[in-house]
Amino acid sequence: MLKGACFCGAVSYIVTGTPTLSAFCHCTNCQRLSGCPFVHTIHFPSSAFTWTHPAPHEDRLDSYVPPAKPWKTRWRCKSCGACVTSASSKTGNHSVWGAHLARNEAGKILNWESVKPTAHIFYETRMLDVKDDLGKWTGYENTSTRLE
Repeated sequence: MLKGACFCGAVSYIVTGTPTLSAFCHCTNCQRLSGCPFVHTIHFPSSAFTWTHPAPHEDRLDSYVPPAKPWKTRWRCKSCGACVTSASSKTGNHSVWGAHLARNEAGKILNWESVKPTAHIFYETRMLDVKDDLGKWTGYENTSTRLE
């Protein structure tokens, strides 16, 4: 089980089980939503995701459906504005960002080995080059063209 929360802690969740994907995403949507060149995205089956802040959960959340992806709903905290998760009706997944996961006293993400990224995805739209040993893909890992 992994715990996560927004920046201010008003919105929280848990995810259980093994991620279906854990990667550094360089897509333009993640760039625009986060203001960063890439994010650590972790996908879980929707059944593995549970809100843990007090119900009704929507009282603390705003939702946004991108016009180009009507099957995807993004959720953010009404207090701090942090994008917390997205849900895809197309894949049946919930996506969380590694930066929101609980950390130890040294600032390291708890259970890192279970969520560490295995690739860079949507690398063609990157804002900067990343020199590491992870594969770089045009889309999702192992389902698109590998660049490096």
